[in-house]
Amino acid sequence: MKGLLLFLFLIFVPYFPKTDIIIGGETLYVIEKDDTLQLIGAKLGVDWNSIAKENNIDISKPLKIGQELRVNNRKIVPKIVDNGIIINIPDRMLYYFKKGSLKAFTVGLGMPSWRGMTRWRTPLGQFKITDKRKNPTWHVPESMQWKMMMEGKPVKKIVPPGPDNPLGRYAIDTSIPRVVIHETIWPTTVYQFRSHGCVRVLSEHIEEFFEEVEINTSGEIIYSPVKVAVSEVGRVFLEVHRDIYGNFKDLRDEAKRLIKERGVSDKVDWQKADLIIKEKSGVAEDITYDIKKEFFKEYLCSCGCLSL
Repeated sequence: MKGLLLFLFLIFVPYFPKTDIIIGGETLYVIEKDDTLQLIGAKLGVDWNSIAKENNIDISKPLKIGQELRVNNRKIVPKIVDNGIIINIPDRMLYYFKKGSLKAFTVGLGMPSWRGMTRWRTPLGQFKITDKRKNPTWHVPESMQWKMMMEGKPVKKIVPPGPDNPLGRYAIDTSIPRVVIHETIWPTTVYQFRSHGCVRVLSEHIEEFFEEVEINTSGEIIYSPVKVAVSEVGRVFLEVHRDIYGNFKDLRDEAKRLIKERGVSDKVDWQKADLIIKEKSGVAEDITYDIKKEFFKEYLCSCGCLSL
């Protein structure tokens, strides 16, 4: 897994419960055999279109094995707990806290709608891990049987373990009805909203997580499309995602609320903030107002050395 050696999310790191946590950052990814842009985006937690744009990749041509891609996967941890699981729907990430360490990885979540219906959105709320199953049998829910019929597909009630089982080799049951954290046989659907409410995980992430997570571990599924953090040196970071389920009227109002809540409104460059809110890239960016830089720019303008 050469390409993942530089992926900062997949290691345990110490954290301090009362401070904001920022993970990831500018990194290099080395393209491997069978990689696609969608799969790389799923691994790193970055929109694949952004990867293509930032690296001047022609999406009509195959990727070159060994090519290095520059990727920024900086993220703000949305909620900190002593022990347990936090899944944030808009940023499609699972954060696992255990004994003073944090591990985070990408997930795939429920589709916002299907033929005008919203029944397969991933629900919010607290939960506990109730069971862990290797090589699980999938007992197809009635709603999924109906969907198979509507799509003209053979209706299945039970899918045995094997390569065609959507649950993969590992399934972790939660106390929320129909929400299972499981391996997926469709890896490019990770970091997407294409599941039927379950939490889809890449093979390389679920194996270790399955072994480490314990039954009765607490968790919570939250919905935070806007995240704000203040670094140890006082820099302000803003991360904005699409409001995929349409739960907010105005993301700028939410950003202003969070920034005010942290008492750093006077430190923010609002032009930068507005651009990030507009782009919704899902990457945490520094929005700290740099007074020295602005003073220097104004000085150059005043003396005719710089034209704005």
